[in-house]
Amino acid sequence: MTDKTPKSLAALRERIDELDIEILQKLNERARCALEVAEVKQRESGGEAPVYYRPEREAQVLRRIAEQNPGPLSDEKVAQVYRQIMSACLALEEPLKVAYLGPEGTFTQMATLKQFGNAVVGMPMVTVDDVFREVTSAACNYGVVPVENSTEGVINHTLDNFLNSELKICGEVELRVHHHLMVAPDATGEIDRIYSHQQTLAQCRRWLNGHYPNVSRLTASSNAEAARRVRNEPGAAAIAGEIAAEIYGLTIISRQIEDESDNTTRFIVVGRENIGPSGNDKTSIMVSTHNQPGALYKLLEPFHRHGVSLTSIETRPSRTGRWSYVFFIDFEGHREDPLIETVMSEIDRDALEVRMLGSYPRAVSYS
Repeated sequence: MTDKTPKSLAALRERIDELDIEILQKLNERARCALEVAEVKQRESGGEAPVYYRPEREAQVLRRIAEQNPGPLSDEKVAQVYRQIMSACLALEEPLKVAYLGPEGTFTQMATLKQFGNAVVGMPMVTVDDVFREVTSAACNYGVVPVENSTEGVINHTLDNFLNSELKICGEVELRVHHHLMVAPDATGEIDRIYSHQQTLAQCRRWLNGHYPNVSRLTASSNAEAARRVRNEPGAAAIAGEIAAEIYGLTIISRQIEDESDNTTRFIVVGRENIGPSGNDKTSIMVSTHNQPGALYKLLEPFHRHGVSLTSIETRPSRTGRWSYVFFIDFEGHREDPLIETVMSEIDRDALEVRMLGSYPRAVSYS
């Protein structure tokens, strides 16, 4: 006969205490395994510096955990917990230094923490160029930069850095962007100016027109910089993410003021090594073609014929001659997939140059 008697609060708390001890033991057991993995990698590295961070392996772990998650925790919440566990275990092997487009409090910092967890050593940089330089010089292991926004489109300066860089794309992060209006905690009186990045102001245009139509909108180098400025400026407000309010001690007076509720920014992780297949990957290439009729059709036709789905195509000036362009193309699949190898060989026959920017795990979207 099953006991249906409701448990007392004391009994439930006692059970939670027992579970906490079990979880703690398992966490440390996992950490010891991570240290053993580091020892194996060092022995098998042949004198070279071993690569500890494997994004394809982490993607497989998170995918498997989501598939086996019975609830009541959502897949997204479970993934957040496991990301922090993997981050802490990786830090025992080798603390990663990751450059990101700063200053502190930007959405790029949030994307960095989402991808690498809180155990990473974040290094805020002033420009995208600085991020690429730090990773190229090996001063940082990886870099995180924004590449595309669902409302405002591609960020051209990020793409342009690949014209003169040998760095690889090692991963991507998609971050739902929520903008909040914030002021200094002791602010009094009316708002007479609003600071934010130009893209953020554009993403909140309709809301601002409706609520603050006659207030000056001033451009800042970043949302975090806007938040930093209003801390000491009476009458000023900033539009930024919640992390900026926390870092700079501001009070949010209006939440989620972005015009598009599904406003999402895509970030890429840049590094120096190629990434193995995870089972659900994307590939990015940069292609220059002959300046002749049908060149773009010849470039894209193999993808259609072999059933390879394109996820993005962008055009940028090549800087090698007037009216000369290169194409940045993202598509589903990994460079080591036989089908992708076939497509790449066909493209290579007709293009002037094809550069592999990287194959990497696709960003996970949770419904």
